Amino acid sequence: MSPNKIFFDTEFIERPSTIELISIGMVAEDGRELYLENAEADLTRADDWIKTNVLAHLQGGACRVSKLEMRQKILEFVGDTKPEWWGYYSDYDWVVFCWIFGRMIDLPKHFPMYCLDFKQTMVTFGIKKSDLPKQSGTEHHALADARWLAEAFEATWSIHKTGAGGRTDRSL
Repeated sequence: MSPNKIFFDTEFIERPSTIELISIGMVAEDGRELYLENAEADLTRADDWIKTNVLAHLQGGACRVSKLEMRQKILEFVGDTKPEWWGYYSDYDWVVFCWIFGRMIDLPKHFPMYCLDFKQTMVTFGIKKSDLPKQSGTEHHALADARWLAEAFEATWSIHKTGAGGRTDRSL
């Protein structure tokens, strides 16, 4: 089972002691996409920033599902491949992602118990955000952010593919 890179982002309501998932977007390296909104999220807890920058861009409709449906759709999206999860400033994203499945130890057996953070890759390689493609979609929309992350990764791969010992395995 070879790794399948999946670039993901979430939007959430952050409070002391909790993070509540609003939406999640995923882009697989083969171009497939998944966007889901959490029908169980208590959006009344959103502050003004979340209302303006996140809630205003929610799609609703068929992408608004329960966490149980979300889990099933993610499992279908990933399939039996071994996912390699990539986020951007992804600490909270990873926590709310894991909570879709319960605790971290409840993740499917073929999922790693960690994600890779592209921001850390940028720091390691001295990459500035201005070196990367500009985001074309709505910032703070989970799918648009995941699309940008996939583009930024590809641009970075193109620049650094012969660095670090001449790697050709597309891992940074």
